[in-house]
Amino acid sequence: MGITVETTPNPRAMKFNVGSPVGGTATATSADGSDKRIAPLFGIDGVMSVFMTADFVTVTRAEDAEWDAMVPEVVAVLEVSFD
Repeated sequence: MGITVETTPNPRAMKFNVGSPVGGTATATSADGSDKRIAPLFGIDGVMSVFMTADFVTVTRAEDAEWDAMVPEVVAVLEVSFD
C-alpha cells in the first residue's frame, strides 16, 4: 500500500499511515529505549517526538525544522521499519 501522509491540527506534527497495525501504543522523545522500528526516526534532523498506535505513526518536529526536507526521510525510514 505504501506510506500516506496527512496533516494534523498541530502544524508541528504529521501523521504517517503505515497501512498495517503497529502493534501497540508507544511514545518516544529519543531513540534510547524506544521501539526499534521508530528509533531510526531520531536520526532525522528535526524529529522531536514520535507516537505510534493503530496503523499510523505521528512525528512531531522541532519549531525550526521544515516538513519539506523531513517527510521524504521519515517515509523512507517507515517503509523499511514497517515493511
